[in-house]
Amino acid sequence: MEERIIIIGSNGQIGTELAIALRAKFGGKQVITSDIREPQVPDPSGPFETIDVLDKKSLHLLFTKYRPTQVYLLAAMLSATGEKYPRQAWDLNVNGLLNVLDLSLEYGVSKVFWPSSIAVFGPHSPKMNTPQYTVMDPNTVYGISKLAGERICEYYHGRYGLDIRSIRYPGIISWKAAPGGGTTDYAIHIFHEALKNGTYSCFLSADTALPMLYMDDAIRGTLTLMDAPADALHIRSSYNLTGVSFTPAMLADEIRNIIPEFTITYAENDPRQAIADTWPNSIDDTEAREDWDWQPRFALTDIAVDMITNLKEKIHSEDGKSI
Repeated sequence: MEERIIIIGSNGQIGTELAIALRAKFGGKQVITSDIREPQVPDPSGPFETIDVLDKKSLHLLFTKYRPTQVYLLAAMLSATGEKYPRQAWDLNVNGLLNVLDLSLEYGVSKVFWPSSIAVFGPHSPKMNTPQYTVMDPNTVYGISKLAGERICEYYHGRYGLDIRSIRYPGIISWKAAPGGGTTDYAIHIFHEALKNGTYSCFLSADTALPMLYMDDAIRGTLTLMDAPADALHIRSSYNLTGVSFTPAMLADEIRNIIPEFTITYAENDPRQAIADTWPNSIDDTEAREDWDWQPRFALTDIAVDMITNLKEKIHSEDGKSI
C-alpha cells in the first residue's frame, strides 16, 4: 500500500530534516508537512498545511483530507521554554499527543512516531549509563509531560493496539536548522559563535556531561525504528537512544583542534544549569541495539568536523563572504 505520511511540527529542528529524509524515501507528494506557521523556506516538492495540534477540528480535517498511513508528531515545547510557560507546555505536549492518538485510531493509521526525551529522568535516576528501566522523577514540566506521554503511548498500544513508536532523544546537534529552546542547545550555539566571533559564553558549566546525538544519526535511527517489524519491538513507551556523551570543555577542545584561537567562558546561575543537573551524564541504549540494530556513526570528533565544515559554507552563502 502506498504510504501517506503527515509530519506535525515539521518546522522544528528534527522535523525539518526528517521531512527531507521521508520525501527522499517515499516521494515528495506522499509526505505532508504541517506546523502552526508557514516554514521560512518552503519546500515545493510536497504539500504543507498550517495546523495547530490543539485544534482538534482542524486536525480532523487534515486527517480527512489526506487519510495518512503514518503520522510523526513532533510539535512540542522544549525544556527551557517550557519552564517559562508551564501550563502551555503541558497542554501542547500532552493534549496535542492525545488529539493525534485519538484521530490515528479513528482513521486507522498504521504507525505513529512520537519523540520522548532524556528529560524523563530526574535527580534520583542513575547518572551514568542510565538504563531503560529505572527511577524516573523529572522535575521540569517538559520532562513530566514527556513521561506522561510515554505512559499514554504504552496505554494506547496495549488497550487499542495502536502501533506507536518512540525514542528518548538526547541532545540533538545539527547545522541545518536552528535549535528550539532546549537545555542542550549550547552544543549548537557554540559552533555558530566559534565561527562568527571566535568565542562563546556557555550557559552550562565546563564539566556538565550530557548525552548527545548528531542529527544524521537521529534521522537514521528514527527511520530504522519505524521500518522495524512490529514483533521485534518490545518497548512501547520509548527507547533509550544515544550517540556520544561529552562536556562543554570537551567540545571546546575539539573546536580548538580546528579553530585554535577559539575561547570559551562559562556563565553562572543560568536556570538551564539546574535542568541539566537532573539529567543523565550518559545513556544505556542496549534495548535499541538489540531490538532494531541501532548503532551510532558519529563520534565527537566527527561531529565537530562536520558541523564546522557545513556551517562555514552556510554562513558564507548567507553573508556572501568567507570566514
